[in-house]
Formats: sequence, C-alpha cells, structure tokens
Amino acid sequence: MGEVTGGSAEEKVLDGTAWAEFCDALKEAGQLLEAEKAPQDAFNRAEGYRYLTRMLRAGLESFIEYADKDFPVLRCGAHTTIKMGADNPDNRYESASLNPNHDYRITGTRGTVDYLGISTVANRYSQGKSMETTGFMDSRDMEIAGDGTIEIVLSQREHSGNWVPMTEETNQVNVRQTFQDRVNEQQADLQLERIGAAGERPEPFSAEKLVRGLEGTMRFLHNTTGMFENWAESFLPIENQMPHADQAYCQLIGGDPNIHYFHSCWKLEDDEVLVLKAPEIPECQTWNFQLDNWWMESLDYVNHQIHVNKHSAHYEAGGGVVLYISHKDPGHPNWIETAGHNNGTMCWRWIGADVHPDVHASVVKFNEIPQLSNP
Repeated sequence: MGEVTGGSAEEKVLDGTAWAEFCDALKEAGQLLEAEKAPQDAFNRAEGYRYLTRMLRAGLESFIEYADKDFPVLRCGAHTTIKMGADNPDNRYESASLNPNHDYRITGTRGTVDYLGISTVANRYSQGKSMETTGFMDSRDMEIAGDGTIEIVLSQREHSGNWVPMTEETNQVNVRQTFQDRVNEQQADLQLERIGAAGERPEPFSAEKLVRGLEGTMRFLHNTTGMFENWAESFLPIENQMPHADQAYCQLIGGDPNIHYFHSCWKLEDDEVLVLKAPEIPECQTWNFQLDNWWMESLDYVNHQIHVNKHSAHYEAGGGVVLYISHKDPGHPNWIETAGHNNGTMCWRWIGADVHPDVHASVVKFNEIPQLSNP
C-alpha cells in the first residue's frame, strides 16, 4: 500500500491527523464530478455523488477490511450497489489481495455457470494506472474432478495440474463468473487460502493498518473514479456509434483476455431510439450488450431490462440481432430500457469468439422505427 506519509501512524491516529486528512480527501473527491465534459444536470450529478459513496465503500473494503494478503478472502466487490468500469450484469466478480512471495490455493466446486475465469493481476488502480493480467486460466483448461471439485494453485513457480502464474508484480486475483441464465445456472463456490498458513492467525488491527488503509482508500477513490470519467469523455467523438474499442487498453485496465470489447457513449432525446444491429453472430461462448450511466456504472438491471445476452436475446430470421434502446417500449423483446437516463455509456462484448463482426448503430425517431420483425 505504500509508506505512511507525514509522520508515524501512531502519531497520526492519536492527534486525529489520519482522520482529518481522510475527511479532507473525501471532500476534495467531489471535484471529480465537475470535470469539464461530465454532465452537469442534477440527475447525473446525484448519480455521481452516489457513485463516490460506492467507490468509497469499495475502497474501504479493499484497503481496510480485506487487505491482509497473508489471510486473503475471495469477496464479491462489484455488484448491484458497487459498480465500476462497465461492470457486466451477467457477471459475478470476486477478488482478493495477494503477496507474490507466497503461494495460494483456490478450492471448491465448479458449479454450472457458463464461464469461469481466474486471473492474477498487477492492480494499480489506486495509482490511477492499470490492471495488467499476469496469469490466466478459464474452465475450459481446468482439470475438474468427477464430483465437480477443483483445486488451483497461484504461484510464481510452475505447478502440475491447475496453475495460474504470478509474477513479482502480482498483487491480486480476480475471479469472473459469467452467466447466460442466472436462474438455472449454479455459481462456482470457491475459497482461497495461503499455502502454509495452517495454525497461523492474522495480526491484530493497528494504527499502521488504519492509516495505510485510509490513505489507500482515498488514492483508489480519486484515481479510479478519475480514470473512468476520463474514459467516458474519450467516447464523446463516437457518440451513438458502436465501434471496436482499443483492445490493448481494455486489457491494460483489467479486461478478460477472452473478450473483444466495443465501448461508446449514447445520448437520446425523449422521442429518439438508438438501433443496434449485429447482422452476424459469431461462434462464441456468449455475447452481451449493456447500457451504463456516464460514470460507467451498469444501469439498474434488477428492476429494468438494461442488457441482453446470447441466451436472452430474440434473433432475426437470418440469425442476426437488432436491439432497440429507447425511453419507452417499442414493442420488441430486445428493448433496452434507459431507466430514466438521457445519456450515458455502453458496452458490447463478443466472449470466446475467434472473429469479431461489426455492430452497426443508428438513431431514428420513435415513430420512424423500421417495421419490427415479428417477435
């Protein structure tokens, strides 16, 4: 996490400096919402402040509650109320902090979830930089026992069986589970342990841990929020289009190596519809599309249909897909709801595909929607 700055941790806790600096940094974080190209209306500003509270919770969990690399815990850090970086509504995200000088073991059951990927990464989000993959394995390459149990070793040293490499830069493990049908698929149930930790217990909390945790939390909040806001701004020249993203950059900030990404932003008047057409669906493990807000949070997928995937989509007679993004129902099952938003960002993914066909976009008036296919 870096060295404690501005005096010893004990001094900063006893005289209140640690807490005062944390509160000052939190207040300063509000300026992130005043970025020149960010929406300045009350609706988007309110979501922005909520986003900061969510990123604050994410940071506190990462840097204080679950920061012990000797006794790591796989936790779900992005979900319905903590969202970031175009989080996928079809995913369950889990992660834990690692020390590259240790070896770790993941054990549990595979479940029936459509896609399971495990990656070790060098996470530098708190520095406003990147999240580079240092090792990767997905369930297609895993040795899985007949009863569905699995064991995976994370280490710098090569191991037989399921091994995900680490490097001297590795500081985190990420687990992605991607569902096509959450209702009927069973998630993988996994646990993480440090090899050789039997009989040991974590050290008690301390002033050093508190101060480092508060400082790390605020670096994470400032730098990660700023990074994704800048990314959203970069989409403005391609508004209401769906071009291929910079795949190298997507991988640099934590993208799955099996995914080809499309990223952009959208903006619609009350009487407009954004029509997305994918005439060709490649052979792939799955694909999906989702609508996000300006801060690159997925919209409310619990109460609204803001995304679609290979399993849930309605297909055209020729095998392609047409999606209708609009404020009101166009009468087609592939309606993507804007959930009260007039602008935001969006993402399309081809997952596990060898080819990556274009996705075409156009904006039409609601009363000018081309004749819909028979749903």
